[in-house]
Amino acid sequence: MDLPKNAFKAALKAGQQQIGLWNTLGGNTVPEALAAIGYDWIVVDTEHAARGVMDVLPALQAMAAYPRTTPVVRVVENSAATIKRVLDFGAQTILVPYVQSAEEAEAAVQAVRYPPAGMRGVAGGTRAGRYGQIKDYNARANDEICLIVQVETLEAADRLEEIALTEGVDGVFIGPADLSASMGYPGQPAHPTVKEKIAELISRLNAVQVPAGILATDPAYAKTCIELGTGFTAVGLDLPLMLNAARGLAVEFGRGPADGTA
Repeated sequence: MDLPKNAFKAALKAGQQQIGLWNTLGGNTVPEALAAIGYDWIVVDTEHAARGVMDVLPALQAMAAYPRTTPVVRVVENSAATIKRVLDFGAQTILVPYVQSAEEAEAAVQAVRYPPAGMRGVAGGTRAGRYGQIKDYNARANDEICLIVQVETLEAADRLEEIALTEGVDGVFIGPADLSASMGYPGQPAHPTVKEKIAELISRLNAVQVPAGILATDPAYAKTCIELGTGFTAVGLDLPLMLNAARGLAVEFGRGPADGTA
């Protein structure tokens, strides 16, 4: 049995736009159903979702039937212990939130790599190594691991290039919600000043040839971000998509508030 190839990582290196979706609903049914649709990548979120690290495993197992879609696991924090467990579950792409400096980016790099390149703990018989069936897994795993770090504050934005150019970082995700709060516009990620800053960050990442990513739930703005140069673009979240559809159906049949308020 050979080491699975990370299609998402390869596509980023090739400059191919990757369209994704955010999975916040727990269990294995929703991520499985979303993977069946055909997105390039789906974030299995553990930072702002009601799921813990143990919930990642069944999600990955469910999504495995659809190899076209790459699971991207967002861990709750830049923790070597947490990252180790998620990698052992078989995740090959990790999204680390709230990276503020090159030192923190380097810590994430160390966490996702086996020695001597890093400090990931070595274990036999994990799902990542297909329970011991992948020959020389520990020696080759680093090649297919993809690390995305999140830049989501003005402090991190000031250090964007040094974070992005940390050896081992494969891409930088711009977090609009936290960035807007950091800029003094909490709850206003679509504020013109915030959008201007986001455009600047995308431009700076393009200048250093590091893939830029973002979550943009407004389709028009998502297309704008792609035109600006994002390399991986999430275009929706599962829970709002479900609620919007359910709300529209309720209104059509004379139930529920038309304006979306309770």
